[in-house]
Amino acid sequence: MVEPPRLHNKTPDRAATCSPVAIKRRGGPARSTDTCPPAAEMVLTTSLLLLLGLALLAPGLSADQPQCVLTGNWTNDLGSNMTIGKLSSNGEFAGTYHTAVTTTKKEIKISPLVGTQHNNTQPTFGFTVNWNFTDSTTVFTGQCFVDEHGKETLKTMWLLRSHVDSIKDDWKATM
Repeated sequence: MVEPPRLHNKTPDRAATCSPVAIKRRGGPARSTDTCPPAAEMVLTTSLLLLLGLALLAPGLSADQPQCVLTGNWTNDLGSNMTIGKLSSNGEFAGTYHTAVTTTKKEIKISPLVGTQHNNTQPTFGFTVNWNFTDSTTVFTGQCFVDEHGKETLKTMWLLRSHVDSIKDDWKATM
């Protein structure tokens, strides 16, 4: 456990008696004693709150765990290419997907994608591709990993929904 920072009081006779934690009443301001002024209590309380905030906001961050970045160009083992643009401040992104595989006889075209990701070192994400060359949509969900050599890999699962003419054919519309 990390010890909280200790207050340093320039007045030697008061330094030993100044409490390291502010005493608070419910609904009231911090209470001070003759030996510990309110300003000293506020500095320590603020420091403790800052440390607590950092601990809560960055649970997965560590100095030796590199950040996995979704932004950029990706190619899968079947030869499909995906480009993800800049992430917004809330984790949203857009890009394009050029698949190398299809079940249709139509010409394959680059299709738009939109998605979101969590902002941590190995983020989970999801995105949707609205295919430009067929009446179908695919949703992907996955996680971005960085191995011990710094290589980034996306592990995903997907669902493809094809258009069908009636509810009777709904059973065959999702792969």
